[in-house]
Parts: sequence; structure tokens; C-alpha cells
Amino acid sequence: MPRPPRCRFIDSYPEYWRFSPVHSDRTDVLVMTLDEFETIRLIDKCGLTQEQCAVRMGVARTTVTAIYDSARKKPADSLVDGTILAAQALVQGSLFYDPDATCEHHGHGHGEGHSCNKGGQNCHQ
Repeated sequence: MPRPPRCRFIDSYPEYWRFSPVHSDRTDVLVMTLDEFETIRLIDKCGLTQEQCAVRMGVARTTVTAIYDSARKKPADSLVDGTILAAQALVQGSLFYDPDATCEHHGHGHGEGHSCNKGGQNCHQ
């Protein structure tokens, strides 16, 4: 029996859910999950290490590495190939919580110990 999935905490939802090239007739869409979005935001925008990202998200560093490896290819594919990039709100088997919500599995606030604001502009720890 596989172990149950861990809660993956995110500090904010994307402000923009879809990106597409202006002059393209492409209709195929690359889907970026919320945990992929969060790793890109924390590592690339906020400058955290994968270890720091793992602590913020409440998962193992190896999990962050796998998520980040998948996530970083999608914007590159979109830029190079002109495909549409869209965020996906729900991921089957993974649990995401609003920053103000309480994790029903662990009984603590998901935003506890996090200092990124809800809009994701402040990346200080």
C-alpha cells in the first residue's frame, strides 16, 4: 500500500493562470501544477535553495528536486516552441492549502513560519 501524500504548502496562487504567445496559432497547452509553480517561484524568483524550498513546502528535498526538474522545462518549452502555458488548480493525489487555512492532517496553519506575503512579492524568510 503506498504511503499517503504529504500536504504540499503553497504561499500564494498564481496571479496569472495562463500565458500564450501573441502571434501564434498553437492550441496545445502545457500544464504547470501548483507545486511546480511554487518551486519555480521559491527557487528562481525568491532565490531559495532546494533545501529551503523543501522546508517551506513541507516535503523532502528529493521531492522538490523532482518537481523543479519537471517545472523548469515547461516555461522553456513555451518560450521556444510557442505553446500555451497554463497553471492547474488541483493535482490528483496532492493536497494544497490556502495560506490562511489550517492543515486538517497536521493541525497547524499552513502559513506558519512563512513570511512571503499572499501576493508572493515578498520573498524574505
